[in-house]
Amino acid sequence: MPGIPENGCGDILMQTKVLPPFRLVNPEMFATFVMVSFQKSPTNISNDMTKNLILAAAMLLAGGAVAAQPKVIAHRGYWTAPESAQNSIASFTKADAVGVFGSEIDVWLTADDKLIVNHDRIYKGTDVNMEKATAKEITAIVLPNGENIPTLEDYLTQAAKSDKTKLICEIKRHSSAANNQRAADAVVAAVKAAGLTDRVEYIAFDLATCKRIAAALPDAMVQYLNGDIAPAALRADGIRGIDYTFSTISVRPDWIREAHDNGMVVNTWTVNAEQDMMSCIALGMDFITTNYPQTLKELLTKTFVAPN
Repeated sequence: MPGIPENGCGDILMQTKVLPPFRLVNPEMFATFVMVSFQKSPTNISNDMTKNLILAAAMLLAGGAVAAQPKVIAHRGYWTAPESAQNSIASFTKADAVGVFGSEIDVWLTADDKLIVNHDRIYKGTDVNMEKATAKEITAIVLPNGENIPTLEDYLTQAAKSDKTKLICEIKRHSSAANNQRAADAVVAAVKAAGLTDRVEYIAFDLATCKRIAAALPDAMVQYLNGDIAPAALRADGIRGIDYTFSTISVRPDWIREAHDNGMVVNTWTVNAEQDMMSCIALGMDFITTNYPQTLKELLTKTFVAPN
């Protein structure tokens, strides 16, 4: 295993714990994980998170308990796969084919009250505004893989053909509170009409949107995206999870425990570097959202430690 830098652990508090015997199942990979903590070779990890990772690595090395594996969510679908594109139907089928937990999509309400799936408000290279254009105008746009921009109905029809992969539906922040409400209501109605209430989970940056969906579907998984509210406060509003950026979680790792203590789940996005994926695994994330779901799934097959 590579050596520890000469300046050691600095002001990190080291604690002694009596833990069960262990064996390293994959020493090479575990060494890489530890060196990420010490050297921070290329990663987005903050100094505070580095300290947490060193302690997490120490507990792993000492045979401490390992949290359940996080579930994989394909960010805008598995669009980095060949012949795919962001938010395309192919991005869902390719995500489904590799066995992810969920495939994330972005949903807008159009000027004629239809629901379409696209990330940006204005499609790149055009002046087509998702809120101000009609569904006919929007769905005429051709994606890089040759598909047209899909409707939510298209997506729900495709999702119904799979019995495993969930749709993680981000309801985009619209130009007004009234449009946010209309979009939320339209999405809930479409999911109910498709008979897929048990297959769709919801995320949004707009807090009122999250509250509205949670009130309409009390059993649904609703997660807040904006990263500015502590988990306990969200739980009081019926919101069952946080879905915060990796940079946000890196400076507030205590929110992971707070969420779990309140019966909530923790998702994080968008985690693409393998070092950052390992950090999220060590910190006990429930879900990891990534542009590279196959890479993360392969990483999750590696075993760091196991009991004797």
